[in-house]
Amino acid sequence: MRQIARRADIRDLILDGVDVLLAKYGYGKMTMEDVARQVGIGKGTIYLHFPSKEELVLAHIDRIGETVVRKLRELAGSPDPAERKLRRMLVIRVLHRFDSVAHYTQSLGDLLSSVRAPLLVRRQATFEKEAAVFEDVLRDGARLGALDCPDPRTTSFVLIHGTNSLLPFSLSPRELGRREELEDQAGRIADLMIKGLLPSRPTSWTR
Repeated sequence: MRQIARRADIRDLILDGVDVLLAKYGYGKMTMEDVARQVGIGKGTIYLHFPSKEELVLAHIDRIGETVVRKLRELAGSPDPAERKLRRMLVIRVLHRFDSVAHYTQSLGDLLSSVRAPLLVRRQATFEKEAAVFEDVLRDGARLGALDCPDPRTTSFVLIHGTNSLLPFSLSPRELGRREELEDQAGRIADLMIKGLLPSRPTSWTR
């Protein structure tokens, strides 16, 4: 137990344990004792990193969001054209969240209904970070003439909100359907939104 408690990745180990228990019991039935037992550490060690059960599960959600933002930044830094970057980014923000909770039987909203207010605040903070990455890609695409986007900031939130309906907050992974179907839906929504950002090409008329 002492070896585990001293590990540099103890915080992630604790959050891994939370993930298992949320899927198994849900927030209401999960206790700090359960988490300590799952990870193989003393309860006091958990409190060194997380002051409460609420903060523990919110940190778990934050970690999913932080990974999404990191993946978006990686895609934004690729040499792909702006429209391809945007499509891949929109799809991955949906799929990573789905993959992260695919073993849950409830939606995150139902699972964490007891902490809904702070959950929504944390969720919005993550969306702000995601939007900033999209904004950079939109701005660069507009500068290069690849996109018609006079307001990258506002457009970034349109892209975010346009795919939020596919995130596992209101629906369970089972209700969202199979991963392949979800990927297809996300791709279709992305294609429609990105189509509206492409510069209009002059029509040549022939007689």
